[in-house]
This record gives sequence, structure tokens and C-alpha cells, in this order.
Amino acid sequence: MKNIAVVAANGKAARKIITEAVNRGNSVTAFGRHEENNTDAKTYIKKDIFDLTKEDLAGFDVVVDAFGAWTPETLPLHSKTLAHLCNLLKDTDVRLVIVGGAGSLYVDKEHTTTLSQTPDFPDAFQPLATAMGEALNELRKRNDVLWTYISPAADFQADGARTGEYVLGGEEFFVNERGESAISYSDYAIAFVDEIEKGNHIKERISVIGK
Repeated sequence: MKNIAVVAANGKAARKIITEAVNRGNSVTAFGRHEENNTDAKTYIKKDIFDLTKEDLAGFDVVVDAFGAWTPETLPLHSKTLAHLCNLLKDTDVRLVIVGGAGSLYVDKEHTTTLSQTPDFPDAFQPLATAMGEALNELRKRNDVLWTYISPAADFQADGARTGEYVLGGEEFFVNERGESAISYSDYAIAFVDEIEKGNHIKERISVIGK
């Protein structure tokens, strides 16, 4: 059993991860800005991410960063919130596992071009991909934090079915046997909690797609 803190716990991906973790018998504490607890975590603490302290996160095995921002004025918060969490966890044994994005995955073996830099990448998602990519680049510089960044498939399906299967990848964009890069939030949560429990990819970015 792991003692897990989930930050920005009220988002869709966070709630799926919490449910998966709780159903496996892990202890989960959810931190969020909302008054109500709409997660399956038995313990919920109303607190903004920037108000979290080292003491708040002490004693956990893993902290999950599920922060997401979508508007132009809030996109820089991806980097700022991640840096804040890193500063709280630096030089500790508490692992930081981040809900990432697909746009920063590389499409070449030389790792010079990302998915978001390809011609067919949707313009609407370009600002978000850029902001999340910048946050990841800053994260890579942190040798004082036990981080893992998990990118979903390009088609990240909030209401997709839970199949119980996924394919694990690394830094490069890839597709399944059907030529698809897609995964449901539920299957992503399975992969995410597997990494929480096993801890096989410390200071690495990994990626997952549906089988």
C-alpha cells in the first residue's frame, strides 16, 4: 500500500487516478480548491496548490501532480505550479508523478522534433502543448526531485471505456497495432497507478497508449 497525495484532485484525470488507487487499497489524500470532495478519496483537504507547504506533503510516498490550465492567462501556471511542488519535495524520498501531455513527445529518433511541431497538430492545442512542454523542460533540470512524467496518447478520451490494457512507451510518439494513439482516462489511470506502485521510471518521462 502506498500513501498518496493528489494535488489538483478535482479534475477528470485526477479523479480517475484516485479511484484506481483507492480500489487497489492505497491510502489517498486529495488536495483541491473546491469546497466539496467529488473524489473517492476518504481524506480531502481544501487548499490551493500555491498554499501547500513542505509539512503538507511530508509523510507521503508519492505526490501526484494533476494540475491543468487551459486559458491563455493561466497556461504559465503549468511551469509555476510544477516548480513549486518540486521545491517542496526537493532532497526528499517523496516521489512526484505528473499527469503530462502528448504534444511534447518526440517524432524522431534524434529527439529534435515534437508532436506539437508537426504540421497536422491542431492549432487549438498548440498553446497548451507549448506550456506543458516548457514545464517538462524545466522538470528535466531537477536532479533533486524523484519525478516521473507520464504522457497520455494523442487522443486522450475522458469518457472512453476501461479495457484494463495499455502499452507502455518512452519519449517517442508511437501507435498501437491498429495505427492509433488513443487511451481512455480510465486506462491511463491504470498505467499511472502501476507506476506509482512500482516506481520503475524515476527521473524519466514515459508514455502510454491503449492496446
